[in-house]
Amino acid sequence: MNTAQPPPGASRPGGRTARTRQAVLDAAFQELGDGGYAALTVERIAQRSGVHAATIYRRWRTIERIVCELMVDISAEVPLPDTGALADDLRALARSIAAFYAEPRFRGLLEAVVSAAAREPAAADVLREFFEERLRLAGRMVHRAVERGELAGGADADEIMAALGAPFYYRLLIARRPIDLRLADRAAEAAWTAARAGIFTRGPQDAKPGNAELQSAESQDAEPGTADLQSAEPRNAEPGNAGGGR
Repeated sequence: MNTAQPPPGASRPGGRTARTRQAVLDAAFQELGDGGYAALTVERIAQRSGVHAATIYRRWRTIERIVCELMVDISAEVPLPDTGALADDLRALARSIAAFYAEPRFRGLLEAVVSAAAREPAAADVLREFFEERLRLAGRMVHRAVERGELAGGADADEIMAALGAPFYYRLLIARRPIDLRLADRAAEAAWTAARAGIFTRGPQDAKPGNAELQSAESQDAEPGTADLQSAEPRNAEPGNAGGGR
């Protein structure tokens, strides 16, 4: 019998296991709200959830993995809109993100996740895979816009979504100021305006150089060859017999 535990966030077990999982994640979320990430421990989660600490260690192994799975679980609830127009989709998504982070515990969760991913490679992998999947799903909004003729065919969905999300994470993690609907609307408008202007359209300049281009670049940067040296030497040589006879 295969008793190996799946990686955090990889499956949604049912029955008693599902109840245990939810109890642990709920307790972790409450503890984050009460004491922050610095005070979060498996023992505190065990006490609040009623789940034995050994069970928690066996499934998650580290606090970092619990935090990242919690982020995966909660963030999946942010809806991805389909209004029929990309500008409206971006605005609706931005407002959903703003509403999500308006809750102090969600802001604390984001800070905890950033710290956890920096400390635990396995947790970082789970988080990266989750956000890659979210980007893929959100990218459908851009693909639909291309099909409707709103954007050029080379529109880069990842870059558009990054432009939409960047103001939120700057405000939350760097400036450490609250976010509001004004920020959401501005982020959506900026992302839409740049996308419509073709700023995020992939072109030939975005391709990696091929072998021919690399060889050409290498030849330009190469040191002079034998022929070049021989050609340069007479210009720099001291006068020989012929020159000395003048």
